Amino acid sequence: MVADEKVERRMLTIEDVLTRTEGPEADRALVKRAYAFAHAAHEGQRRKSGEPYIQHCLAVAMLLTDVRLDAETIAAALLHDVVEDTGFSISDLEKEFGPAIANMVDGVTKLEKKFKQIDSLGRELEDERDEQETESLRKMFLAMARDARVTLIKLADRLHNMRTLEPLTYHRRQALASETMTIYAPLAYRLGVWRWKWQLEDLAFQELDPETYERIVKKLVTTRSERQVEINTHISLLRHHLWLEGIQADIQGRPKHIYSIYRKMQRKHVGLEQVYDTQAVRVIVDSVADCYHVMGVVHGLWTPIPGEFDDYIATPKDNGYQSLHIAVRGLEGKTLEVQIRTHHMHRIAENGIAAHWQYKEGTLRHDPLFERQIANLRAQIEGSNSEEDAGKFVEALKEEFFQDRVYTLTPKGKIIDLPVGSTPIDFAYHIHTEIGHRARGAKVNGRWMGLDYALRTGDQVEIVTAKKAAPSRDWLNPALGYVKTGRARSKIRQWLRKQDREKNIAIGRAILERELRRLGMDEMAHEAVAVLMGYEDLNDFLAAIGFGDEHSHHIASKILEAQQAEARRKILEAQERDEDDDETQDQGEEQRPLPQVEHDIHVLGTGGFLTRMAQCCNPIRGEPIIGYVTRGRGITVHRRDCPNVINTPDTERLIEVSWGTETHTFPVPLVVHVYDRPGLLHDITGEIKDGGINISSVTVSKRRNLANIYLTLEISDVSQLAWVLTRIGRLPNVIEVRRQVQ
Repeated sequence: MVADEKVERRMLTIEDVLTRTEGPEADRALVKRAYAFAHAAHEGQRRKSGEPYIQHCLAVAMLLTDVRLDAETIAAALLHDVVEDTGFSISDLEKEFGPAIANMVDGVTKLEKKFKQIDSLGRELEDERDEQETESLRKMFLAMARDARVTLIKLADRLHNMRTLEPLTYHRRQALASETMTIYAPLAYRLGVWRWKWQLEDLAFQELDPETYERIVKKLVTTRSERQVEINTHISLLRHHLWLEGIQADIQGRPKHIYSIYRKMQRKHVGLEQVYDTQAVRVIVDSVADCYHVMGVVHGLWTPIPGEFDDYIATPKDNGYQSLHIAVRGLEGKTLEVQIRTHHMHRIAENGIAAHWQYKEGTLRHDPLFERQIANLRAQIEGSNSEEDAGKFVEALKEEFFQDRVYTLTPKGKIIDLPVGSTPIDFAYHIHTEIGHRARGAKVNGRWMGLDYALRTGDQVEIVTAKKAAPSRDWLNPALGYVKTGRARSKIRQWLRKQDREKNIAIGRAILERELRRLGMDEMAHEAVAVLMGYEDLNDFLAAIGFGDEHSHHIASKILEAQQAEARRKILEAQERDEDDDETQDQGEEQRPLPQVEHDIHVLGTGGFLTRMAQCCNPIRGEPIIGYVTRGRGITVHRRDCPNVINTPDTERLIEVSWGTETHTFPVPLVVHVYDRPGLLHDITGEIKDGGINISSVTVSKRRNLANIYLTLEISDVSQLAWVLTRIGRLPNVIEVRRQVQ
């Protein structure tokens, strides 16, 4: 009787599903009709728990309403076991509900068989596991490619089955848990459905390793009330400071996932107290700009923990997940993880592929790119033979569904999937951290390739290592293109941080001096640059450069912003000194009409002026600029830090100008000091060509084995200049390359 009452209390009804089904009344009518059909088909059938089988169908449908899927998918979920467990056929469903729903039910049925076959092969033919990975990839994505909703139904089905394992035998529970951990949880990750991924992992982990699971749970439970008070205190403090900054945010405690905690303990070889996300909050804001603003507020409130920051907004995970992850030491030194994301990112993080699905009524913004990928993939599969060789099948699909990933192979044939643009270094760190640290070369398809080679799908990669090798700081330079993945960058930085601090300070100083020289700013004090970058102590800043936490592009950007502010200050001071001067000295000449614009420069409050670039400072796009009204020759555009501008007594002739929107190039003179060797000029011009940069002039001055190569390049912006300086500077025999500033 007690058992029956327990079942009765958790009974679902079709009304539970209908109230959460979005769309017009016709959609709810479809769901209701599917329920009636399924209820009749499963009449008399019961699960191992003793509850009516229709309860499982209702539970699966409810899970799909959680991710706000459309009525057709919910109807298919109610019908998903009709063909497999009753006497009805796919043809019967098609006649009653149409081909879309029938195909989804058919896809779910076939998917079950595919997964069983994969698991069986994996168990019985362990030595051939690697050879089966391509086949597994084809089988896993086949049903999803036909209709992505098929996979979502199957995931919901498995999740409810994992929630109701108790009546099954021990061996059956173990088999389902193992299959869930190795197939279904990774599949949920691939689709980005995080809310299901965590549940599948925790449920499987609880079954596979109950002792460890309970040990972690007990440790968390014993400190639950204390941790909740601490989290609430942190949330209140953060909410107050965000309010002061004018940021609207939804702040909440983040759920704890037992298996993820366990994985971090295993991966980092630490105890529970050193896993920083056991206390965590999530901040959800309106925009990406707000995300980084919140990050600044968090860093201002609490002390960041070195090596525990991940920017998945700038570098999303391969399934589209985006968020900032920050570990800090909060109040009383307590560790705390803060996740920061937008509302859109949160929806994607929770619902994954389901968040991209277009509803009939358009109640959720859809992703046209995603829909185009699905449509292309569907068309590709319809024209392909699903029974053909798995390698050929995947090859045919890679340009469609997998266009944002590359699938490479180890020498033993194991598939390694990486973001497009990944290099052998990314590949090495994906295999193992130590292999990445000791990498010194790579063979791709049996041929030696550079470590900056962009891998392509199908490449077989062999990493050549050396026992005493170590990561290079150059690997972190984005202009050199050695590293694509955040994992590789993080591992390199962690290694660099472990090295001697004084050595890194010296290296950081040398790097800073070189970058300042390259940009023609070598007179700027190092202390001033450190302050600009947010460091109170110069040595901390230099060490951060040596560690690889700061790079030249970021430093150059900050310096240019500071130059702009300083130039404005000096201009205002000059205007105050000269305010008693005759302001109408050349008024007649200034009123004469001038020719049309020659460069894409916007002049504040005016139009139709002739502009030209000043030869004294050669400004290029991206640098702070200011105009000087000449007598009868229009406006000359200078860099704001140009000495001729700063020291001019005619400050009334200065006028605000800005770069326009069109793309132009500007002549930038460079000088390259080299030890001469055959082919050096060819190598230099080759690097420039690779950057899509035109050379307007080249001259060479040579004395014995030393030479100066003078180049004038047509540069579009400061970023391009920094890129070409870095590329030329790394060539053998190049002593120094720098911008010539008159």
